[in-house]
Amino acid sequence: MADLTYPRELLLHIGGEWRGCQGRATSAVVNPATCEEIGRLPVASRADVQEAADAAGAAFASWSRTSPWQRDRVLRRAATLVDERRNHIAHCLTLENGKPLADSHGEIDRVVETIGWCAEEGKRAYGRLMPPRAPGLSQATVKRAVGPVAAFVPWNFPIVLAARKVAAALAAGCTVVLKPAEETPASCIELVRAFVDAGLPSGVLNLVFGVPADISRQLIESPVIRKISFTGSVPVGRLLATLAAQQLKPATMELGGHAPVVVFDDVDVDKVAAECVAFKFRNAGQVCLSPSRFFVHESIADRFTTRFAELARAIKVGDGLQAGVQMGPLNNARRLEAAQALVADVAQRGGRIHAGGERLGSRGFFFAPTVMSQVAHDCRLLREEPFCPVAPVMSFSSMDEVMERANGTQMGLAAYAFTNRLDRAHEFSERIEAGWIGINNFTPALADAPIAGAKDSGLGMEGGPEGLDAYLQTRFISQLNRPT
Repeated sequence: MADLTYPRELLLHIGGEWRGCQGRATSAVVNPATCEEIGRLPVASRADVQEAADAAGAAFASWSRTSPWQRDRVLRRAATLVDERRNHIAHCLTLENGKPLADSHGEIDRVVETIGWCAEEGKRAYGRLMPPRAPGLSQATVKRAVGPVAAFVPWNFPIVLAARKVAAALAAGCTVVLKPAEETPASCIELVRAFVDAGLPSGVLNLVFGVPADISRQLIESPVIRKISFTGSVPVGRLLATLAAQQLKPATMELGGHAPVVVFDDVDVDKVAAECVAFKFRNAGQVCLSPSRFFVHESIADRFTTRFAELARAIKVGDGLQAGVQMGPLNNARRLEAAQALVADVAQRGGRIHAGGERLGSRGFFFAPTVMSQVAHDCRLLREEPFCPVAPVMSFSSMDEVMERANGTQMGLAAYAFTNRLDRAHEFSERIEAGWIGINNFTPALADAPIAGAKDSGLGMEGGPEGLDAYLQTRFISQLNRPT
């Protein structure tokens, strides 16, 4: 029977060794549904972080020369162990993140898929053979691991975002120092444990927690680390990208989004409203790909808003471990305060609240699914990434108008449109400034599809073959095959 208890003492993993709280400063892990402490997390010292980087550096030579077929076996075994341990991992994830238990299992499904896909794709890191320019001359490109990686992961989808970075890096032959969010450590600890138990050699995957700014700077500035991968907010991503550039190190940045949803006048209003509600309030709106600005044609805007609000009010909000709960709390007090401030700003500017708009209860970080209209163009909700369950609905009259407004932020991660006309779908896809585009559907991140943000939403790609390439260096080899 699966162990469903949350570990009171959490751990670091450095150079093949698990290290606990003894002799280290600690921080509390809090259940966002109750605000109660559920565990103590060791804070890595500068010496711990240095040892983790050194361990990754020492292990790189051997792991990078390990056959992709051998790496495949380790990764596949790790995926199997995650699947076998899913009940315990899902329970920990819900306790520390707040999302409903069913959503935690869904995240673990994507972890298993991601590790398995990367394991296979690591055997497809092909170069190319070029036509010879002279007798006896062979010229080709090959792809080799870029080096030890520093990977930084947020709290909203902690285990799948960690798996996406770790699995791709390991499959490419890189070693890793992983720094997840301190709010959601246990699920990432269990991910690392699965790789360790699958036979990953010591030092190949290291895990540290602590003061984010201190650890990120130390790892980026370490001469051992050769690649940076970060998922998180635009301001932090901008800072880390600057630090990486100063060290001339490649960086992948999957940053914030503010996804527009354009609903044209030729759709089934009830059906589209239901799809929008389901995806908007997933993980309490704490999703980079979350739809966060709804533009609805003026001829159907009132009907859409009414139905959208009805469905939002029907969502069951509560502790993610309780049966039937569809939306859990926000992860922390910062997000709760941000949601309250965004709603207050809209209301002060004449906005109308159709559903929600307030905190639920006094225990936990619960905020009601919120739908607003008559939203002023200059309000904070339309300029800042909400990352909370607040949905503004606005009307439009023409394609040119809505495209200008949809592209009217500096973020361009995801965008969505609903229409039954092919010409509109094509024009939207061509004109929208986003890297992840959904037409008549919302699609969560997939193992075999790349995520790449436009404008301030990121640098480089994660996911798919493009994501694996981020951990590879292409080398050109020109070899004369005769005596000199």
